[in-house]
Amino acid sequence: MWVETSEACEVEVLGRAERTFTVHGHHYALVDVEELEPGSSTAYEVLLDGRKVWPQPGSEFPPSVIRTVDPSRAPRVAFGSCRVSPASQETHGVDALSAFAHELKKGAEPPTILAMIGDQVYADATGERMQEFIKGRRDIDSGAGEEIADFEEYTELYRLAWMTDPAVRWLFSTVPVYSIFDDHDVRDDWNTSYVWRKWVAEQSWWKSRIVGGLASYWVYQHLGNLTPEKRREDALYQQVKESADGGGLLDAFAERADLDPTTARWSFRVDLGGTRLVFVDTRASRLLTETRRAMLDDTEQAWLDEQLTGDVDQLVIASSLPFLLPPVIHHAEAWNEKVAAGGRRHDHTRNGFGEKLRQVIDLEHWAAFGESFTAVAKAVVEVANGQRGKAPAHISFLGGDVHYSYLARVKGLPINQIVCSPFRNPLGAKFQWANRLAAMVWGNVPARLVAKTARVPRPPLRWRLTDGPWFNNAIATIGRDEVVWRTPSGPTALTELHRAPLASGRTP
Repeated sequence: MWVETSEACEVEVLGRAERTFTVHGHHYALVDVEELEPGSSTAYEVLLDGRKVWPQPGSEFPPSVIRTVDPSRAPRVAFGSCRVSPASQETHGVDALSAFAHELKKGAEPPTILAMIGDQVYADATGERMQEFIKGRRDIDSGAGEEIADFEEYTELYRLAWMTDPAVRWLFSTVPVYSIFDDHDVRDDWNTSYVWRKWVAEQSWWKSRIVGGLASYWVYQHLGNLTPEKRREDALYQQVKESADGGGLLDAFAERADLDPTTARWSFRVDLGGTRLVFVDTRASRLLTETRRAMLDDTEQAWLDEQLTGDVDQLVIASSLPFLLPPVIHHAEAWNEKVAAGGRRHDHTRNGFGEKLRQVIDLEHWAAFGESFTAVAKAVVEVANGQRGKAPAHISFLGGDVHYSYLARVKGLPINQIVCSPFRNPLGAKFQWANRLAAMVWGNVPARLVAKTARVPRPPLRWRLTDGPWFNNAIATIGRDEVVWRTPSGPTALTELHRAPLASGRTP
């Protein structure tokens, strides 16, 4: 149970107590409530120094509960990405996450977990309320401007996103949440290329921005992804807890993690009965040097490969960036990777047309990291073919980022790509039409031929979009054998957008 408090105190939940720790003057605690019965639902209260502070009196929502996993039932995973909050309904539509909370309040079946897979906050596109906070502490016309500058501003950004809507605050108190970041949690195009990293390192505001971004992510998102055992083994966590104020320790860690990704691991694995979920960091763990380019550094790639095995009922791989894009876009990004390197496999220092195109239209997904894409594709094909233990019923990639939703299926294998985006940040009309065109099957062959001119090898698997795209604000739920997308029909209700079976079994 994660809490933030206004001052140092003892936090108690169901008889388990923990002292808060301090980071740059802010106070937090994680209370581990263990030894609950599997498949149980237990209402709880939060006490601060013995005083009940949660549930809040007069709340319209039912008491918060802790639901433990029932290993005899297939888990249901709700997920989505890209959420701007607070925002006006006129510009961003209804918040799917808030509407989802109201559906649960009315008695809808809750998911086993909620997976938030990127852009939980927008550090580079702040709204009016955040900008008023910034103006109260620095000149908004210089330095980082209207964007987030440091840890202190990140704390306010998270408060606005998570704690100002009572429905979302209650949702987080009653459904287990796991999360992984994407670029806007730090900045658009974060780690898109070696050239981008060289440019951003020269900006006067960058160091405090990246340090504040990674340090706040460690507090607000990463710690909650870890098991109690992992937290007890985490030397940094123990040092921060024992310090009068762990801000300096955390800043040093965050700076080191940015400069050398091998010093931190943000990816993690969650086992829910017979379902394995692997959450992959596709931003901070990138390998971007003058001579090498990979979505994951060697250490992270080896870790991921170890997680991709059979002997589970269902294998789910959550990546903020979709692994399988519409084929037209996939081939375009693979072509661009070659063009941006000037046709030279080991030259990533160029800043010509290919690099400018990459940054302008965000050609930075798995397809733009060809060797990494091929390594993961080959691994999941081996899992699906039973070469890494007994094959699961199906393998599903979860993705977000692109601001539309779809289902793609791999030909001949039980491999799905399920995308749900955004929670709340709709794509503009022009971009919607561009992506509708890119999703059409007739463009696949010409796009592949263009990629072939740049000597892009054929992918080790073939896929196509079978459902979608849809551009609604939405939240999706994946179960044992199907996926359902829902979209807000109003501030407190969802309506079914689409339902589809998951591909299972091998076909010739």
